[in-house]
Amino acid sequence: MKSTRDSQIYKVTMAGGAANVALLVFKFVAGVLGHSSAMIADAVHSLSDFITDVIVIIFVWISAIPKDKSHDYGHGKYETLAMTIIGLALIAVAIGIVYDGAEKIIAWAGGKQLEAPGMLALWAALISIATKEVVYRYTMTKSVQLNSQALRANAWHHRSDALSSIGTAVGIGGAIFLGQRWTVLDPMASVIVGLFIVKVAIVLLRDAIGDLTEQSLPEDIEEEILQLAASIPGVVEPHDLHTRRIGSHYAIELHILMNGDITLKEAHDKASEVEEVLKKKYGEETHISVHVEPK
Repeated sequence: MKSTRDSQIYKVTMAGGAANVALLVFKFVAGVLGHSSAMIADAVHSLSDFITDVIVIIFVWISAIPKDKSHDYGHGKYETLAMTIIGLALIAVAIGIVYDGAEKIIAWAGGKQLEAPGMLALWAALISIATKEVVYRYTMTKSVQLNSQALRANAWHHRSDALSSIGTAVGIGGAIFLGQRWTVLDPMASVIVGLFIVKVAIVLLRDAIGDLTEQSLPEDIEEEILQLAASIPGVVEPHDLHTRRIGSHYAIELHILMNGDITLKEAHDKASEVEEVLKKKYGEETHISVHVEPK
């Protein structure tokens, strides 16, 4: 049975997927009929968006599976894996777009006449900008509310599509309104789109690889964890802190000092208080291990 969080992620992803399907069909038709390589490249980008929507749905479902004998910490890393796959998909799409655009630019430089795109391609770009920006804002808002890495990655994929459509619109518009000698602006726009996508993909992969390689949480969060632990009366000098992400959840391990004369039960109760205050701050799914030492 899916949790409320998983259901919300599916709902957001399906909404984005529906928008992607409509846009990619419209863009392909507009690109072919409007003779625009930049619009066809934009359509391929929308196709990659749709594929990543499917990836998000599959991997979020897997990440929600409760921990078992083979996964003591749960399956949260699969959500991070989804973000990695999205980043790799973006790079693959970008390379194809840049290569195709560069070929046309080289052909133009060699004297080949490039066909000017039509107004249908320009309208497709403008509609895409508006639609994808709305989907980006909706998905990013939900990614913050649901603390979902996969949704965050998908949101940036939507934003990259919106921004790429801006470059596409400029290139197509220039090729249409500036005359035949400026038709090269269309493939130039597709190259710029591709390079922008590479930048977005690198950021996503950097974050995903950091989580997959057990990168610590940001320094400000670690400092906050130590302060929260120290706020419990009787707890002294929280130290030897180790942190990491497991999908959308945190894993926290730390040592604390307490009076060596108290009973084992009292020490256990204090350690439980530390766990409770940290789970209240970072969520009930947070993995916490507290080691007690006498001072």
